[in-house]
Amino acid sequence: MPAEYVSLNGRKPLIQLQGIKKTYVNAAGSFTALKDINLNFYQGEFVGVIGKSGSGKSTLVNMITGIDHPTDGKVLVEGVDIHAMKESQQARWRGLNLGVVFQFFQLLPMLTLVENVLLPMDFCNKYSENDRETRAMDLLAMMGLEKDANKLPGAVSGGQQQSAAIARALANDPPIIVADEPTGNLDAHTADFVYEKFQSLAKDGRTIIMITHDPEIEHRLSRTVLISDGEVIDPLLAHTFHWMPHPVLRACTNALEHRTLNNQQPLDLNGEFSNVLVLVEAGRIQAQQNDPTNTLLTFKPGDFLAGSQVTNHSLPGLSNPRAAEDPTKIAVLPYAALQQAAQTYPEIQPQFEQQLRSSLDRSPQDAKGVAQ
Repeated sequence: MPAEYVSLNGRKPLIQLQGIKKTYVNAAGSFTALKDINLNFYQGEFVGVIGKSGSGKSTLVNMITGIDHPTDGKVLVEGVDIHAMKESQQARWRGLNLGVVFQFFQLLPMLTLVENVLLPMDFCNKYSENDRETRAMDLLAMMGLEKDANKLPGAVSGGQQQSAAIARALANDPPIIVADEPTGNLDAHTADFVYEKFQSLAKDGRTIIMITHDPEIEHRLSRTVLISDGEVIDPLLAHTFHWMPHPVLRACTNALEHRTLNNQQPLDLNGEFSNVLVLVEAGRIQAQQNDPTNTLLTFKPGDFLAGSQVTNHSLPGLSNPRAAEDPTKIAVLPYAALQQAAQTYPEIQPQFEQQLRSSLDRSPQDAKGVAQ
């Protein structure tokens, strides 16, 4: 099960992708790699961008770095449209605001490690010449490379080269670090070291955006962005039903409706919400279980409730469900949309029923279920 769902509602985004579309045209025709992407990133996050090969991960990140231009839409960083800049302005902006870590390091082979770290500072002229070498050495020391500073990249290990690449990415103290599969060529021990460094940088207030295929690192991330066939799957759906196939989640994302409830506003699970799933996005929903215990349940962000037609009287019902905070944010998914999307995946229905039963059949010892 993924880590606890955390809502980011109310925070001011550092990076905003607004209606991003990217279509490539060649002799064979056109191909749309990104389809109307609306996505925010926030200061101090360590975000994993996850998806299969060809899903659009690298194209998405290239929009943020300015390496590629959208066909439609805007990328705003602290309110600035980075693709509206001239090439020379964008290059300087990138040097001061972005640190990029590549899978294959991209260190210049004829320069020493310290000289590679000095390059961004020389290009942007951010620090005085006297301070640059001191800063470069400090960054290499932070990565455990102070004794290797004057070696060429070919004289150190792959893990040390990646550590030097991270030091280079930090040279101008950028607020944003973008890493494209940075541990793909590293052993497990060295990869853990790199992840720990990224976690530390996020705690210091930098925003880390990392493309990864590694599902084992989710516990290290602030959150994940799941992309499939050029579309971002709603993060609440991806969290709540993480086991569902991507095509199903993608279809459900398009059917999802977000709403805001006031404190004590009721949810009519026998009427308006009788044939939907209600996913809690922020705040809490409380309800009593219709059984001899009348247990008071609390549904938190990442939990979900189901209307009476979905449970179909085969599971304990809920009475008096209502928002318990102001505001409480929910996402409403028509059950018919889930059924239609899952038609070609017969294994989904029993898994869904099992999860639904778990969400309703809670005991007072349930760490996630019962109001105190």
